[in-house]
Amino acid sequence: MTPATDLNLLDPRAAKATSVKAEDETANSSEPTALTITAAVSNPKMFTLPWEQPLATWPKDLLANLPRGISRHVVRFVRVGNEVYAMKEITRQVAEREYELLRRLEKLELPCVSPVAVVTGRHNREGERLEAILVTKHLKFSLPYRALFARNLQADTAERLIDALAVLMVRLHLAGFYWGDVSLSNVLFLRDAYAFSAFLVDAETGDLHIALTEGQREYDIDLARTNIIGELMDLSSGKLLPGDVDEVEVGNRLVDRYHSLWSTLTDTEKFGPDEMWKIEKRVNKLNELGFDVDELEMKTAEDGKRVLVRPRVVDAGYANRKLLRLTGLDVQENQARRLLNDLDAYRASTWREGEDLEIVATDWMREVFEPTVRMIPKEYRSQIEPAQFFHEVLDHRWFLAEKAGHDVPMAEAVESYITNVLPSYKIDSKTMEQLNAEADSGVIDDESSYNDPDDPDADYNPDDDPDAAVWSH
Repeated sequence: MTPATDLNLLDPRAAKATSVKAEDETANSSEPTALTITAAVSNPKMFTLPWEQPLATWPKDLLANLPRGISRHVVRFVRVGNEVYAMKEITRQVAEREYELLRRLEKLELPCVSPVAVVTGRHNREGERLEAILVTKHLKFSLPYRALFARNLQADTAERLIDALAVLMVRLHLAGFYWGDVSLSNVLFLRDAYAFSAFLVDAETGDLHIALTEGQREYDIDLARTNIIGELMDLSSGKLLPGDVDEVEVGNRLVDRYHSLWSTLTDTEKFGPDEMWKIEKRVNKLNELGFDVDELEMKTAEDGKRVLVRPRVVDAGYANRKLLRLTGLDVQENQARRLLNDLDAYRASTWREGEDLEIVATDWMREVFEPTVRMIPKEYRSQIEPAQFFHEVLDHRWFLAEKAGHDVPMAEAVESYITNVLPSYKIDSKTMEQLNAEADSGVIDDESSYNDPDDPDADYNPDDDPDAAVWSH
């Protein structure tokens, strides 16, 4: 983490993000003697949870049956009132540090899970100390990468996930965040029209700096490539990866995509006095990539004949912010672009090009978008985002029209999509159990399961397990 003396140099939103100040892991300070919950949200039901029990033994009626990613720690999804929180059991210093980092990243409006609380001073009924728990809000509609591959997805899924991860890394690096442990396992993915959006879910090894050096960025990239190739090979061995996917090529794609995007966002270009139109072209290209430009730094080159131009990119979300302003819908960037395109088509089809766009958008919401998403069956409303549903229905409608040779009514397209496509979103119970069993296979600190009388490995000792030793280091 950035030293305290440098906090004043950080973006004020990050510097003042939290009152939690994590201490060094090597510090030998005493553990809290009483239960302490430091929370970013007010949810009284937090105090009713069984903090005196190891997380792995919490009652099943509290748990939400959602797919978990592979983790070295015990992780569970817990229902707390109307919310679903992800709980991770880790040491106090790590919990406080990760909570602090996530708070700072959230204030910088970067794509990460939302920190809810850090719980320390836990003890069981016998007075023995339990590890702390980091609480984050479950990212609705998101999935870990293994759950995505457990479904019948397109052959280029791996490439699309890598593209999303490259965008996430660039955004984090632009903000000065050094990840230190980039992998598919440390990311959650949301469908974003044809693509995916990636969100950081594990910041244990991260650091927030004023700016990153090229060496720090390259280390993150190299580590990401190595980890991703290994993870894809693991998927391949489990027959979850299409046979024609080259794991090394996909890993190399991340490096290429990252460098290409970083160059587009940060390079200084030279323009002649009669080439000023190229400046607007570059800004438009950045907008198409989803990034907003805050300022353009322009100065004359030494020869006095050319102008040096460097954009100051503030963040992604160009289309998202436009749609939010027009309709109040807060969706992913590619979803926003698709919805804006449909809004434009609606405007043209109703002969209203000269009318105020805000008024047209209100009618489009009432007449097109809302009636469509209201048709999502109840059992799927926790499986697919309304904006993604709308996007996929539009695609399905085009497919049906091409097959039929004429236009297809929207209601008919929705019914066909619900019957023929939407069921693929569900993960069956057997697959869910397998995914969560794999997620727990890497846990090194689940001591509550060591002496389970129903477990054939009841005498298991992690100190004698070479794989556990590797994980723990």
